[in-house]
Amino acid sequence: MKRIDFNCDMGESFGVWHMGQDAEVMPWISSASIACGMHAGDPATMQATVALARRHRVAIGAHVSLPDLQGFGRRAMAITPADLHALVIYQIGALDGFARAAGICLRHVKAHGALYHQANADPALAEAFAGATHAVDPALRVVTQPDGALQRAAAAHGLSVLREAFVDRGYGADGRLLARGTPGALLTPPQAAAQALALATRGAVIALNGATVPVSVDTLCMHGDRDDAATLAQAIHAVLVGANIAISASP
Repeated sequence: MKRIDFNCDMGESFGVWHMGQDAEVMPWISSASIACGMHAGDPATMQATVALARRHRVAIGAHVSLPDLQGFGRRAMAITPADLHALVIYQIGALDGFARAAGICLRHVKAHGALYHQANADPALAEAFAGATHAVDPALRVVTQPDGALQRAAAAHGLSVLREAFVDRGYGADGRLLARGTPGALLTPPQAAAQALALATRGAVIALNGATVPVSVDTLCMHGDRDDAATLAQAIHAVLVGANIAISASP
């Protein structure tokens, strides 16, 4: 049976402000990337999300961001490699504390939002990110887009890489995500389910212009901040299982 990891960004509430449908999404996924307090999340939310993942036997990872609560981590920021190195260690360490207290281990690290794109485009930031991850735990996997600077930096440090593709975002003919706010950038649950199946079975997406674009993938990602996150998670789970594809985190 073919296997694919299915991950979701989670734990993005903060104080009395609620984001996402984590309790409803968690039963349908195999991995959760949990916000560590920089773009979203707080200690109580981190603790609760770790407990929820443990209850559903979902693998967890640190969803590391630039320090940008107001912009939800989606605004580019000038940051030195040294500052990023410290920021990554700080966030991994915060989530690792809650994981250890719950009797489970972190499996992966993933950049969020603007940092995801900056670290994949800037070799110096990619090196800082990978170096910090390796310094905390060389067994941690780095979740990132294929063929970017972060994949190369992680490999240079001997870190395992999980190549990621997005099921709920549209792609351009160049294989890059369409910018939020542009037509076709956000997919409906039926569109996302079809894209998930194409990625899992053929390693490809259909770009906005109709071209078939190959995408190397180990893990499929959906965004947990959508209003229809639970519906989306169930639709993707159903189409994958219906195609005899097992949903599980990589060993």
